[in-house]
Amino acid sequence: MQHPANGQPPQYPTSLGTSDADTITLLGHDLAGELIGRTGFGELALWLVTQRRPEPGEVRVFEAVLVALADHGFTPTALATRLTYLSAPDSVQGALAAGLLGGGSRFLGVTEDCGAFLHEALTAHEGRLPGDTDDAGWDRLALETVRAARAERRLVPGLGHPVHKIRDPRTPVLLAIAEENGHKGPHLRLFEAVGRVHPQVLGRALPLNGAGVCGAALADLGLPIGLLRGFALLARTAGLLGHLAEEQRAPLGMDVYLSVDRNARYVAPPGD
Repeated sequence: MQHPANGQPPQYPTSLGTSDADTITLLGHDLAGELIGRTGFGELALWLVTQRRPEPGEVRVFEAVLVALADHGFTPTALATRLTYLSAPDSVQGALAAGLLGGGSRFLGVTEDCGAFLHEALTAHEGRLPGDTDDAGWDRLALETVRAARAERRLVPGLGHPVHKIRDPRTPVLLAIAEENGHKGPHLRLFEAVGRVHPQVLGRALPLNGAGVCGAALADLGLPIGLLRGFALLARTAGLLGHLAEEQRAPLGMDVYLSVDRNARYVAPPGD
């Protein structure tokens, strides 16, 4: 906030949007005359965060990530939305919020956790990173990174999936799209290498999950690491809207509730 000395009202500078009686300005452009019908939503979301108009390859990778994260079936986030809608059908916003609030370390939050994990490792080796085609160099860095995480008893985010035990079908597609559009950067290269070397440390092979590769891809687009979960939530909002629409057409929230409630049984607390 700026406080003018001439007695005028304080100023609140923003590089996003402003409006007056006749116009709406967004990102320095006339919303009605220059953006509506000419700018896609994915492009606009990137632009709002980065404060620069993204090029087409960036938009393609970004929108591929949004599609990959939009829905994954009857996840806890979807069930939270459906059951909240069952309880409060007059509050669509509450149902959406309930699902979004469930985006944490086990579901959706992996996107940010993986991006942050990779970014930390890359920052620690800044100026000493392998070349794009030096797979052996990336493998060495990945092995060092996984070993350090194991020594610190930290999980390696982005490994494993509760459903896709062998391969997450999203992962190779997202990697290919990033490569095709010139945005397969150090985060994705390190993540790929983690996938190749982690069995040497962990003693078992786990798939690189889609949420993790999404985090790596978003980080390679230069997006703020602390906002990566926000992009996952942006994507999942579309999926939750789909669940709400289906709940209106063919409700199953009551069935889920009754299935649990009617099959609950009392057990005495431990020690009784």
